[in-house]
Amino acid sequence: MKICHIITSIDQSGGGPSKSVCDLSIQLAQQGLDIHLLTQASENPYIQTSPHKKLELHFVQGISFSLAIKQQLTQEHFDLLHSHGIWQMPVHYAAQLAKKNNIPYIISTRGMLEPWALNYKKWKKKLALWIYQNNDLKKAACIHATGKMEAQHIRQLGYTNPIAIIPNPIELKEKKTYTNLKKEKKRLAFIGRLHKIKNIESLMHAWTKIKNTQDWELVLVGDGEKNYVQSLKQLVANLQIQNILFTGFLAGEEKEKIMQTLDFVVLPSFSENFGMVVGEALQNEIPVIASTGTPWDDLQKHQCGWWVNNDVETLSQTIQQAIALSDEERQQMGQRGRKLIEEKYSVEIVASQMIQLYEWILKGGTKPEFVYEL
Repeated sequence: MKICHIITSIDQSGGGPSKSVCDLSIQLAQQGLDIHLLTQASENPYIQTSPHKKLELHFVQGISFSLAIKQQLTQEHFDLLHSHGIWQMPVHYAAQLAKKNNIPYIISTRGMLEPWALNYKKWKKKLALWIYQNNDLKKAACIHATGKMEAQHIRQLGYTNPIAIIPNPIELKEKKTYTNLKKEKKRLAFIGRLHKIKNIESLMHAWTKIKNTQDWELVLVGDGEKNYVQSLKQLVANLQIQNILFTGFLAGEEKEKIMQTLDFVVLPSFSENFGMVVGEALQNEIPVIASTGTPWDDLQKHQCGWWVNNDVETLSQTIQQAIALSDEERQQMGQRGRKLIEEKYSVEIVASQMIQLYEWILKGGTKPEFVYEL
């Protein structure tokens, strides 16, 4: 099979989709598929050169991205196109060319059809849906969701296509041992883009209600729009929070190092189609507190964290419960989290499911159990 993946960016600043698409593409190539990854050139991509002979990377300058898609899809014959994200014109052009040339295509919506996301700049999105996006989605051979909640929201919008529920892959790594990693306090961390959808304000208010935090600090790992980051720092001043650290954006070894200093990770978002940071924390044996706006009910089922409402009171109670655990209890939770990732979310397992989906679309046969039809 020859598959073309299309994503506007695989830069490390792009968050979860950039990382997961790279990991998936590499593993699909390792499992024998011919994979082409078409994306815009950027300063700091997750992969710059192909690590496998069956994976071809195509980096193009942003202004010519749409033209490059047209050239690539007319020069090469692909069995299937797999687009990641919606709204962007290059992804729309890929769908147009696929329809014109009778090539089946999959759209991974990447949380962009979640209610919270649709309400953000909603009139622009309503216009885009009317002009082109609705038709692109309706004509897709399959829509890919990363969790049940995202799939339900897609169905509620009226799309009748088959929906495949396949999680993002989590790369399992052996823990590196870094020397001279020092911290004065235990750490609860938020990791990700600093944005209103992440509900960081409620986390800060919850933190002020925690008792006995003199041995703890709240760490915010990530960056965002300058004005929003400044508003968070102003809130810190207004609430007189002392034990808090803004690290800015971290990637690669810097991120790995700080992960090794963390005791818990918290993701209080209003909406997440997946939440890669949860998987990354669990594979590092760090228990997680995640909101019910994320699809991580596995935290509760597998006793490796908490899946709770994201209001201030619930967050504060849950954090209080977490920091009261003994080191042994916390470590046991972390070990269960690592086991969960190994058994359900590894790149090998996810790539195998994606191959089953591709084969079903191209060849028919028995429908995979993770595909839902009306």
